[in-house]
Amino acid sequence: MSELNGSAGAQRDILTIDEAAELLGVSVKTFNKVLHTQNIPARKIGREWKFSRAALIEWVGAGRSQDFYSPDEDGDEDRTVRPEAPRGEKARRTAGWKIEY
Repeated sequence: MSELNGSAGAQRDILTIDEAAELLGVSVKTFNKVLHTQNIPARKIGREWKFSRAALIEWVGAGRSQDFYSPDEDGDEDRTVRPEAPRGEKARRTAGWKIEY
């Protein structure tokens, strides 16, 4: 069983945002964007976000890449879905994602 504060080499059960980003293999900037656009399992304690290692792994495992693709004109499912931006604005890849409460 992992310790919360862990010793050198031990995996921690509760992660900071830096550790959570490292676990998922993305930059903190990218992780922070996903945190604010997706339903990542997390708690904000004071001013800091805390993440369960097990919950993050389960969240990634439960994702479905098919949610981000739609069939192209030939019926092949290889076209990425991109929400359309309002007139005069640049489209953001996360513009159509919603956070459920």
